[in-house]
Amino acid sequence: MPNDTSQVVWFEELRRADVPRVGGKNASLGEMVANLSRQGVKVPPGFAVTADAYRQFIDANGLQKTVSSALGEFADGKLSLAEAGESIRRAILRGDWPEETAQAIRAAYDELNRRTAQHEMDVAVRSSATAEDLPDASFAGQQETFLNIRGGRALLDACRRCYASLFTDRAISYRQAKGFDHLKVALSVGVQRMVRSDLSGAGVMFSIDTETGFDKVVLINAAWGLGENVVQGAVDPDEYEVFKPLLSDPSLSPIIGKKRGEKALKMLYTSDSGQPTRNVPTSKAERAAFVLSDEEILALSRWACVIERHYGQPMDIEWAKDGQTNEMFVVQARPETVQSRREASAVKTYHIKKKGRQLLAGVSIGEAVASGRVCVIENPSEMGRFVDGAILVTRTTDPDWVPIMRRASAIVTDHGGRTSHAAIVSRELGLPAIVGATRATHLLHNEQEVTVCCAEGREGFVYEGIADYEVEDIDFDSIPTTRTKVMLNLANPAAALRWWRLPADGVGLARMEFVVSNHIKIHPMALVRYDSLKDDAAKRTIDELTAGYEDRTEYFVDRLARGLGRLAVVQYPHPVVVRMSDFKTNEYANLIGGSEFEPKENNPMLGFRGASRYYSPRYREGFALECRAIQRLRNEMGFRNVVVMIPFCRSTKEADRVLEVMAENGIRRGEAGLEVYVMCEIPSNVILAKAFAQRFDGFSIGSNDLTQLTLGVDRDSAELAELFDEQDDAVRWMIQSIITQAHKVGADVGLCGQAPSDQPEFAGFLVECGIDSMSVSPDSFIAVKRRVATAEQTVLSDIAE
Repeated sequence: MPNDTSQVVWFEELRRADVPRVGGKNASLGEMVANLSRQGVKVPPGFAVTADAYRQFIDANGLQKTVSSALGEFADGKLSLAEAGESIRRAILRGDWPEETAQAIRAAYDELNRRTAQHEMDVAVRSSATAEDLPDASFAGQQETFLNIRGGRALLDACRRCYASLFTDRAISYRQAKGFDHLKVALSVGVQRMVRSDLSGAGVMFSIDTETGFDKVVLINAAWGLGENVVQGAVDPDEYEVFKPLLSDPSLSPIIGKKRGEKALKMLYTSDSGQPTRNVPTSKAERAAFVLSDEEILALSRWACVIERHYGQPMDIEWAKDGQTNEMFVVQARPETVQSRREASAVKTYHIKKKGRQLLAGVSIGEAVASGRVCVIENPSEMGRFVDGAILVTRTTDPDWVPIMRRASAIVTDHGGRTSHAAIVSRELGLPAIVGATRATHLLHNEQEVTVCCAEGREGFVYEGIADYEVEDIDFDSIPTTRTKVMLNLANPAAALRWWRLPADGVGLARMEFVVSNHIKIHPMALVRYDSLKDDAAKRTIDELTAGYEDRTEYFVDRLARGLGRLAVVQYPHPVVVRMSDFKTNEYANLIGGSEFEPKENNPMLGFRGASRYYSPRYREGFALECRAIQRLRNEMGFRNVVVMIPFCRSTKEADRVLEVMAENGIRRGEAGLEVYVMCEIPSNVILAKAFAQRFDGFSIGSNDLTQLTLGVDRDSAELAELFDEQDDAVRWMIQSIITQAHKVGADVGLCGQAPSDQPEFAGFLVECGIDSMSVSPDSFIAVKRRVATAEQTVLSDIAE
């Protein structure tokens, strides 16, 4: 059925160049319907009421003068922002539709019903401003969306309310800040078949990591019911992360993050035309379950890649799942406006030097630190008492809060996730924010001095008092190239992605025990032998942490594989050397349920640790879980760049036993390209270097332990501190010897100790010895890289002479 294209245009007839005609949102929907349907991306059908229709409505009701007059009085100080906005909105809502426009909208709605074989179907009515969703400005949430609208009369009313929302206080304020002319911005309206996500779930996804700008992951947030709660930050959603480069292989499942959110509310339809949606509490089962299956997470992620590839830039995408048909849909897509504009060649890093007591924790937004006085605000109407530069603390935010947020130095909210309104706006404003802190409005009070720290990974913290911190600019263009590989030491999955821009040669040491202690928290044997646990308190905690896992051991394997996956993606496809667990017995005993499985030792440093545990009846079943995680990481998730490393291996006999146990658990050296390294931290590793090299592909020198055992000095002894010296002649001999002997038989040698970071001359010594790689902490990477480059030049000069 033909329609008046000056008034109404079907999505399939639109392209992204049509922003002046139908606004960014509708132009993008048309672009996807026309170009991406063939690639499997599903968009609900619909049409756009054009910007010309808006202008005709304004002209027909003589509203141009009303708008100009009210904004002029606001500019002259005769009206407040609230008064000017209210007068314009009231005039628009009283306006009458030109008959031609009303007829075109009704006819298109009837045609949409015919196309979908429905009667008075429910539709989503979304504002689409002609200046929105541009690469340098996000008007997300500035104008209204109305859901569950049924019937021609209700549709016309919803369109009129969309027009009025072009002049909310927040929209006027934002346009002023961005320099847009109020009278040149017009509004189109998108009318789209509703997806019955009230019977399932919905959310938001980004084709880029929203905190670090890492462009190789898709970030998905999901909650039950309609997606508005996720966009508005009214709930703490599920969060999923997927590694994009491995998505093209359908046999792999590269999901590197699955965090279950509380999802306390869900938005449903109602039969009340005056209030078509409402929030209700979720059930206990819904809160304990993930909204999406792994297959659905991967399908959405592939769509995100298709959309990003088509648009040629990172994208911010809204999705919904229909609970009646189980179909997934994309309902919006716009350019991501923060990380895609971030300067890639220079980054600021923040380091907390001295901090007060931790008061709160939540989801970290922004990778920065800010100190100041707290200002708790319950409602935007209280903005008059907000002090510029204060730390805004509130339950949640929506677009009404933008004028206050612009004046804050940091933001803390009780609710919300990484794709909530507070998170999105904070990123665009360049503010550190902690969302989903749960009890911020109860625990923090006005005038209280605090520090908001978002520089310690995915979790952000509020500390008591004004912390001492430093800010450093990192210029990547100034980093030299070197023959010797300089790699990273990583342990914390939460903070790993922030280092993706460093031009490292891989990860030389990924510490499994940190992932276990911080990401899993439970002793693996307490999961294997849960039924025999005597500690009732530990059992209750284990029950809480493993909720949703039918097999408790799967909790360990799943969390360990994904945690290590976050470390593996940072330098993919460069090698990532994962050291199997190297806890000492006293450290293992501190894990939940661990005390029942660990012997008490007088000297845990030289006791039951490393390789000796892996074949022992005390821990063999726990090591089997570690092996399962590695197998999943490499074979199911696809991270074939992962190298396994065995710590504290005292003898070749022990090496053979460990390799045998690994093979029993499906991990065989050489199979599918798997390399197995050994830590060189015991004199026997040096003495029998050639024998160890027959069993392992390479060595990684642990200079702390090697120094301790070579010199017979307890590295933790204050009395012997002066004797502990990694540059002692005996230690240097050991290091030079292992490098020489290993190279004779073709084995690589690296070093993963702290010494090159702290001592420039030690880095030079390693270069002179011909070491293959050094692995250092990320914050010292640039300094070490420069030291290595200088040392290599010196060595070349000496050879030339």
